[in-house]
Amino acid sequence: MALDTASPTVGDRLRAYAKLGKLSFYDYYLCVLIVALTLPTESWGEPVTWLTLALFVVGQVGVVAATVTFDDVTGVRDGSDARNYTPETGELRDLSRKPLLAGVISVEQAERFGWLAALWGAVFWTLTAVVAPHRPLWVLVLLAVVAVSAVQYSYGLKISYNGGQELLLFASTGSVVVMPYVLLTGAPTGLIVLEAVLFGLWSLQVSLYSNMNDVEGDRVAGRRNLATMNPAGRYRGIVAAVACAEPVAVLAAVLLGAVPAWFPLVLLPVFALRVRQARAGLGERNVLVARILGIKIHRLGVLLLLVANPLAVYL
Repeated sequence: MALDTASPTVGDRLRAYAKLGKLSFYDYYLCVLIVALTLPTESWGEPVTWLTLALFVVGQVGVVAATVTFDDVTGVRDGSDARNYTPETGELRDLSRKPLLAGVISVEQAERFGWLAALWGAVFWTLTAVVAPHRPLWVLVLLAVVAVSAVQYSYGLKISYNGGQELLLFASTGSVVVMPYVLLTGAPTGLIVLEAVLFGLWSLQVSLYSNMNDVEGDRVAGRRNLATMNPAGRYRGIVAAVACAEPVAVLAAVLLGAVPAWFPLVLLPVFALRVRQARAGLGERNVLVARILGIKIHRLGVLLLLVANPLAVYL
């Protein structure tokens, strides 16, 4: 009997699950590098430091994979992904990252994967809390809230469909900078709070442009976010205001003594590219180009923080 070469292989399915969990989108996991280079130098020689960071990021992979998997499940069920990911956007928005749309994985398989990823995240974040040298109650609560609310992003409570998308995205991505730092040191610093705010804003400014592209499909699906609830002109103003929040936060940190006076100079390339992003997305209406630029800005921003943090902390 001839083999059915059209059937997906085990390797095909594993690659599809990796795409479903967005494992190649590593931006969220860069938080542990930021934390590592803001820790007191004496922490570097402690094995528990690296064990805590490793457990945290392994658990974070599960939390993020569950979030994006359930988002895709909901997007397929309500038809929004089919409307928002079209062949015309292929070069700027990779359709291969949506294995549910391609039919490589079924919705039922995706849901099982999502729950397993959520369990994975819960187990490893629990282990993180157990081995961490400090366990303030508020951080333990925050760990649980971030894990549970992330899974509810587009599933269950469907927070992103009910007006909480932007706030949840900003708060959850900012929290992953604060939580491991406090678990290792016991309390946040002004520097780490600023970088949590920046990390959240950088992630948010990728989503804001995605939502601008997806607005019609999201409206049909009943998704209530800032893009669907506001006229186009007002929404562009909101996006511009969020971009302005970056330099304002950095200058406020300087005035409060949280960072040195030279710190804003390190981030000038980020601010310059943010202007370019606004020109592309808000001026020229090339929103997917602006989205891709937002991803690059996020990665550049992290790289600049990795250069600036040792100078700010250890000199």
